[in-house]
Amino acid sequence: MKRSSMKITFDSPVILWFAVLSLGALLLGNVTGNATTYRYFCTYSSSWSDPLTYVRLFGHVLGHASMDHYISNMMFILLLGPILEEKYGSRDLIIMIALTALVEGIIINTFFTTAVLGASGIVFMFIILTSLVNAREGSIPVTFILVAFLYIGRELYNGLFTADNISQMGHIIGGACGAVFGFMASRK
Repeated sequence: MKRSSMKITFDSPVILWFAVLSLGALLLGNVTGNATTYRYFCTYSSSWSDPLTYVRLFGHVLGHASMDHYISNMMFILLLGPILEEKYGSRDLIIMIALTALVEGIIINTFFTTAVLGASGIVFMFIILTSLVNAREGSIPVTFILVAFLYIGRELYNGLFTADNISQMGHIIGGACGAVFGFMASRK
């Protein structure tokens, strides 16, 4: 009788490293009383002459306010990320994550006075992008329309009628980036 042996594989290196780096940023923030979180891992209106502004434009997606915040984001990232990394490849996924972080960071830094941190924009980019995985050039999947309507509609509603510490604008920006990336990929 042949024994089957299961092996643990390091699949989706971009996604796994993103989760590890985010956990490292959270733990570092806990050790430093959130000094490193504020300095490197959240974005806020700051001078463009400050070199750390540019670090924060990308680093804010690695920062999280609590373990609960981290877990909420990582559950989606670890669920959807491997599908996207397999579909688009590691290099393209890194570019999508970096561009989403950059666009979100620039908009938050330029137009808002609140500090923003967390991977929620990346999560929303992944959600919308996943709904477009099977899109073909010249077509718009019904699943994309429903997901966009439900998620972006909810964020608009929450942004207007709910007072919380959640960056609905970050979610909307992430979703918009996911839509752009998905439609661009469907052309290839």
